Parts: sequence; C-alpha cells; structure tokens
Amino acid sequence: MQKADKGETYYNQDAATVLKHVQSQTEGLSNDEAQKRLEQNGKNALAEGKRKTKLQRFLDQFKDFMIIVLLVAALISGIVAREWADAAIILAVVLINAIMGVIQESKAEEAIDALKEMATPEAHVRRNGSVQTISSEDLVVGDIVRLEAGDVVPADMRLLETASLKIEESALTGESVPVEKDAGTIDETDVALGDRTNMAFMNSNVTYGRATGVVVGTGMQTQVGQIAGMLNSAEETTTPLQDNLNSLGKTLTILILVIAAIMFVVGFLRGDASWIDMLLVSISLAVAAIPEGLPAIVTIILALGTQKMAKRNALVRKLPAVETLGSTDIIASDKTGTLTMNQMTVEKIYTHGQLQAAKAEIAPEDLTLRIMTMANDTQIQEDGKLVGDPTETALVQYGFDHDFDVRDAVAAEPRVAELPFDSDRKLMSTVHQLKDGRFFVAVKGAPDQLLKRVTKVEVDGQVQTMTSDQANDILDVNNNLAKDALRVLAMAYKILEHKPTEITSENLENDLIFAGLVGMIDPERPEAKAAVEKAKSAGIRPIMITGDHQVTAEAIAGRLGIIEPGDDAAVITGAQLDEMDGQTFDQNVEKYSVYARVSPEHKVRIVKAWQSKQKVVAMTGDGVNDAPALKSADIGVGMGITGTEVSKGASDMVLADDNFATIVVAVEEGRKVFANIQKSIQYLLSANLGEVLTLFLMTLMGWDILKPVQLLWINLVTDTFPAIALGVEPTEPGIMDRKPRGRNSNFFSGGVASSVLYQGILEGVLTLGVYLWGINFPLHSGAEAVHADALTMAYATLGLIQLFHAFNVKSIHQSLFTIHPFANKAFNWAILASFVLLGVTIAVPGFNSLFHVTHLALSQWSAVLIAGIAMLVIVEIVKFVQRKMGKA
Repeated sequence: MQKADKGETYYNQDAATVLKHVQSQTEGLSNDEAQKRLEQNGKNALAEGKRKTKLQRFLDQFKDFMIIVLLVAALISGIVAREWADAAIILAVVLINAIMGVIQESKAEEAIDALKEMATPEAHVRRNGSVQTISSEDLVVGDIVRLEAGDVVPADMRLLETASLKIEESALTGESVPVEKDAGTIDETDVALGDRTNMAFMNSNVTYGRATGVVVGTGMQTQVGQIAGMLNSAEETTTPLQDNLNSLGKTLTILILVIAAIMFVVGFLRGDASWIDMLLVSISLAVAAIPEGLPAIVTIILALGTQKMAKRNALVRKLPAVETLGSTDIIASDKTGTLTMNQMTVEKIYTHGQLQAAKAEIAPEDLTLRIMTMANDTQIQEDGKLVGDPTETALVQYGFDHDFDVRDAVAAEPRVAELPFDSDRKLMSTVHQLKDGRFFVAVKGAPDQLLKRVTKVEVDGQVQTMTSDQANDILDVNNNLAKDALRVLAMAYKILEHKPTEITSENLENDLIFAGLVGMIDPERPEAKAAVEKAKSAGIRPIMITGDHQVTAEAIAGRLGIIEPGDDAAVITGAQLDEMDGQTFDQNVEKYSVYARVSPEHKVRIVKAWQSKQKVVAMTGDGVNDAPALKSADIGVGMGITGTEVSKGASDMVLADDNFATIVVAVEEGRKVFANIQKSIQYLLSANLGEVLTLFLMTLMGWDILKPVQLLWINLVTDTFPAIALGVEPTEPGIMDRKPRGRNSNFFSGGVASSVLYQGILEGVLTLGVYLWGINFPLHSGAEAVHADALTMAYATLGLIQLFHAFNVKSIHQSLFTIHPFANKAFNWAILASFVLLGVTIAVPGFNSLFHVTHLALSQWSAVLIAGIAMLVIVEIVKFVQRKMGKA
C-alpha cells in the first residue's frame, strides 16, 4: 500500500471508487494490515522543521558579532600578550552566555511540546469489524473512522455517511461558521477547500451531527501537512534586538580599533616604549573597552523575562522576541477566543412579552426555557461537560444556570421523534410524550422562518390568535437584538393529542404557538476591555481581525473600546479589501481598526501594510493558514489551546490561555526588559568609556597604566554583577504610559547616548584626579612606591565609582531618591558582593602580587570614597538640570 496521492481529487469520486483506490472496505482494515501500512508510511503526525541538536544550538550562540569580537580578544590576550588568566576569564563569560542561551531555548521547546501533547486527539476507528479507540497518530490511509460532535478530525477523510454533520474548519479555511457536510459526490473540478463538502480535513472540529469516513491522507499528506511543509523551509528573520546588538558590536569594535591604533602610534612616536610594549598597551585598552559581560547579561535578562512571562501564560519560543514585544506598535488580534470567550452565551431572553437580561430570574417551567433546551442535540457527559454545536450548548448551559436540568425534563417527557435542523428550513423540532399521554412539539429556529409558521401566542397564560401588532412587536425586538450583534433564535410549540404518524415539516412545524426569543453572543472576555484600554494608553493600536460578520465584529469592537460604538468607517470587510490594490490599502490602512469576514490570507496584507509605515506588528493566529502572517509579523503570537501545531511552530510566542490580556502583559514585560537592558548597556559602556579614557590619557602622559588583569577584574566583578542585577529592576512607574519607541530606535535612544558620554568622561576624570592626588600627596617615599600607591588608588577608584554609578543608572532621568533605590534586593547584594570582591584584592594579603596592587592607608581610601560619592552627586545635579530644561 502506497501513500495516498496528494494530488488526488477524492471529492469528485464516489465512495466505492475512493475505497477501491485506498484499498479498503466499509468494514475497515485488519489490525495486521493497519500495522503494515503504519510501518510503511509512518505516523499520522506533522513533520516539524529540522530541529537543531543541542550542539548546533550551542554553536549558534557564537554567531553573534559581539561574541566573535570577544573570542578574538581572548585569542590576542592569550597568544600575543601571554595574559592567559585574562583569556580564560573572557572565554568563561562567552561559554556561560552560550550555555544559558541553549538552556532557555530548550525550555521553550519543551513547553511547546507539552502543549502539543495535550492537543493530540484520539480516533474511533473500525478495525477487524469492531470500533476501537486509538491515538490519531496511529491512523493509516484506508482506515474507516467514526466522527461525532466534539471530535477533532484526525486525518483528511472522504466522508461515506453523514447525519446532520457540521464541521468547523476555520483553522484551515478561515471560515468561522461551521460547514454543513454531505457524503454525496461533487461533480465540479478545482473546487476550493471550503466548498469540498464531502471531505473532512485534519485538525478541524466536528460541532454537530455524526459521520463515517475513510482516511485518504495522513501526516504530511494532508492539507494541513502541505502548508506545514512550506513553513518548515521558510527562512528565519532577525529581531530588532539582534540587529541592535550586532550594530552595537560593530560600532564598538570600530571605535576600539581606532582608539587602540591612535594609542599605538602616539606611544610609539613618543619613543617611551618599544612597538611590542605599545602593542600590549593597545591590547589592554581593547580589553578595557570591550564589555565582556554584555552578551551574557542580555541573555540573562531575556531569560529572566521569559520566566516571568511563562508564569503569566506567555510562552516565549525565542529569547530576542521578549524585547521586540516591548517595541510593539500594533497588536492585530483574532476576535474569537482571544478577545472573546469563544463560548456562545445567552445574553437576552424575550418571554411573556418582556425582554430581560440573561441574569434575570426565570422560572424553570418557562416555555421558552424548556423549548430551547429540549429541541436540542447537546450531549451531556458524566462530568457535566457539554458537547455539541456551540449555540445549542449555550442554551443548555443557560438552563443549568437557571435550575433547569434538561436530563430530568427528558426523563419525565421523553423524546419520541425529531426533525433535525437543515439549512433550508432553518428549524429544528422534537416531539416529547407528556405524562397525560399528549405530545409536546418543541420548535426552535430562525425568527423569520419560524414566525411564518406561528398562528398563536400565549398572553397571561391564555393562548390566543396572534395579531399583526403582536407579530410586528416580536419582529422589532428581533431586529433590535440583531443590531446589537446578537444571534437570535425563536421558540414555539404546540400540543398534539396523538403522536404524529409522519415526521415531516408539514405535519409538525405549522399552526405553532409563539413562546419567545433568545439572543446569544460570544461575549468579550471580562479582562479584554481593560487590556485594550491599557494598550491604547501605551500608544499601541489594537486591531481586530475576524471571519465573523461585520455587524458582530463592529459591536464587539465597540464594546471593547477598539473603536467608538457605531463607527462603521473604521470597519472594513474582506470583500472590500479584495477590491483595493496594494498601494491604496497601504495608504489607507491607518483608517481601519476592524477587519470583518476576512480570510487568513488577508492577514499578510494587513501585516505588510502596517510594516510599510515602519510599525512593529504583533499578529495573533491559531489556524494553519494564519502561519504565513505569523511568520511575516515582527511578533507572531500563537494560541496554546485552539492553535494548530503549525501555527504554534510559526510563532515567536504562544499564549497558554489564548487571552488578549496576556499579550498586553507580555508587551509590558518586554518594555521592562528593554529598559533594563538599556540600563545595563548605559552602565557598562559608561564604565568602559571611563576605563578607556583613563588608559588613553595615562598613555599620552607617559604615566604607569592599569594592568589587563585589573581591568578584567573590574569588568568581571564591578561591571558584571551590578549590570545583571539592573536587569531585574522593578518596572518603572508609568512605563505603559509611554509611546512605543519605534522600529528605528536603539539602545542609545532616549538620552542614553549623551548619558554614556558625559558619565564615562566623568568617571575617567575622577579616576585620573585621584591618581594625581596619590602622586602629589604620597604617603611613601620613592618613585616606585608612590606610583604603585597611585595606581592602586586609581584601580580602587575606577571600581568604586562604578558601584556608585550603578545607582545613577536605575533611571536615565529621574532622581535616585524618587525611584526606591533599595527596592531591588538582588541589586543590593550585587553591589555588596562587588565591593567585597574589589576590596579583597587590595586588603587581603596574597592578592597584591596577583593584581599588582599595594595596601592603602585610611586617608587614601578616603580619597577613593570621596570620588565615588562625587560621581553620584554630580550625575544627580545633571539630571536635575535636564529635568528643569525639559529634556527629560
């Protein structure tokens, strides 16, 4: 048995031909034959893109430009300068960064895999002449599968028998309304997927009825599999964070090389040292200038951000996506399940001539309540779970909420006949035997169709002929409910003395008594409105995209605050979108906040149009056809509950709860992550600039210069620990009141560049000032001892200044005394640990020779401390002036 032909058009072949082609029969396959086919063709599962091994992921961590620069620095330090300790420290930092990156990516993949396992359905298959329940992964072409309401279609199937079957195929076609299916042969060729009514496709959901079908495609041979195959070969794109880090690395490298070259030339021309000595000095400067810990610090900050987001149901698959979320300008979201509950709910009920809210009291014996739950095919499982068409389950749930259990009602008044719903009549009727021997006919359906068959109405307990005024009043109520985007069903009944001999529409559905109307809607999530408001206050524009009708989309968007209620100018349909050429739509995209009756194919156009405006776009999606848009968006957001494996695989982030509010939470965390990375970069670069300036001027003046091991210890201890701790700073107040920083912003935006410049110069000046003080006011005699003390004071000053400066960068412009300087416990411990580790190298015997330092007297330590405090005070004064001048 070979795999089914992907190009085979089974929909225009009759059932017998299809069975012959797949070498099967209505009784199903034998277990032996099924096992043989499974071994031959493989599991019924989607092949993922080639997963990278841990070794490949580890090696990928070294592709970053900054990492390459560090490796070169380590090589030069070890081979040329013979500073093997320096080289070892650099390599340790690089290795730690790579290991952390691999661990985090592996954790994200494990979380996604767990979600996939939860979504793996079972299948009811006919084998050896009996029905068995097996894992859907074990299905093979030729299996005969039974489908019922609530089932996930486990493979592509040609339907053989159907009974009132409806399948929701939005994951594949984008059509939110369940499709009515029929086993009849389709004569046309080149029929679109959504119109192949005798086919059932993998990962779609049975919402109503039942059916039997034969499997014609499994795994990658299915329609879902074909799209998955295209996605697996798609190229990865870089995020703004990766671009920023690469740009930063290149800029730093060029500056470092220029400064090192100048130092080499100046020193060599002065004639104070040989070219070998000057080369070693230049290397020392490069070591001082390169922020060795930056890649590891960024990775740590991102990893910590992903952990916090995971606790709030946002699973980040790629570390850089955390930061990209913080720059989001547009959140384009599905309506169903993300902005709404994805659960039809009764909102209004019209009974006894009164329109009331669903929460209002209603008697269990109310006829409208009885009819809506009795003329209903919802299956109630032992655990109380409702399975069936979403509209019908909503009606039964409403009964439960009002102390009416349809199981008790049907037990007392059993169903003896039924007339299933069909799309022509738009009605459903059931016949129930009453205790007195008569028969109760319950009818529900579309109000316009049902009212044609109604002749009477009950008023104050009395049945009377319906007048035209009463009919008009009912139609008015129906129209008003429809305007509010409610799906309206009408209820009617009649009593028969005898059981009808023929169960036909002509016999049952005429001369009816009107009972009432029910208005239903998929309501917005309780937290969604607040999330939309928070997003808008943050300058983020929420966009709603749905396959639903324009009226429904507009109403929900109005209720959520995405648009002003009734603002239909902000709403566009898929049909209108198709009439626009690309240029026209790009020019007008800012006018629209709601897209109704659109297919997933339109999503790519929406993403591209906003990106042409230089906007950062986050796009949600759960269907297979959403995957291209998820790939195109700056942040693809998949759905953990309703999402297909393909959509999850194409996403940068997966929502474990399918909730719009979780996206906004993730954006806030992303903004915090970017702000903290920015603080760490400001801290590291200003510190390194101070080091470079100190070394550069010392060289120009012909003074002794700091040793590479001293610079590396400062970089590793007093740079790295506080920089990591800055990465877990609490969210600054008002961070979600700021506008998005824009696609073209970088780590130096918002005043960081000027701060790095003046703060780095200040660090260098203060360090050189202390060095000169040590030279001019020595405690020892002898040039060598004086210079050794002065150099030790410069080393201690440079380290201590940076610890004081760490408090400065908790906020770029706000005063230290207004932002709770000691709120971050990790930061407090980092500062203390760094201070101790710095002091140990000077105060503890045995470290002096290793770090080329001397013991300092109390007066010398006082000079070092004054310089550190001066750093804090001067930066506070500058911030105060900036705020007064309106530059902050």
